[in-house]
Amino acid sequence: MDTNDALAKAKEKGLDLVEVSPNAEPPVCKIMDWGAHQYQQDRLARKQKTKQKVSEIKGIRISFKIGTHDLEMKVKQAIKFLDRGDRVKLEIILRGRENRFKDKALEKMKQFVELLGEHAYQDGIISKAGNRMSLLIGKKK
Repeated sequence: MDTNDALAKAKEKGLDLVEVSPNAEPPVCKIMDWGAHQYQQDRLARKQKTKQKVSEIKGIRISFKIGTHDLEMKVKQAIKFLDRGDRVKLEIILRGRENRFKDKALEKMKQFVELLGEHAYQDGIISKAGNRMSLLIGKKK
């Protein structure tokens, strides 16, 4: 159909002539209400955005000299974060002479992961940067 005829037909119906496929030979056009189409697309995008779950990384910091009860409390907090769908970044900062005992700090981190048990898994390796040691923990499905 000729472009001028299509435009006249669309104007007669009070609608718009929209080019659907410009690369086709000849180009394909459609008579539609462009404003209503745009509104439906925006509504669909908003609906999909609300269903989307954004995962955060929550940080838990423990010290080198943490007691067993305090460690258990931090584990409970980590389980809450994991149940909500977030990932947990466990971090130990070594101060002063504690830097000499990095192996004991590694044991604390492994003990933390063991206390989590079936709730979580170690997501990657323990990274060491200066006096910080960190580890990402994810939820088991």
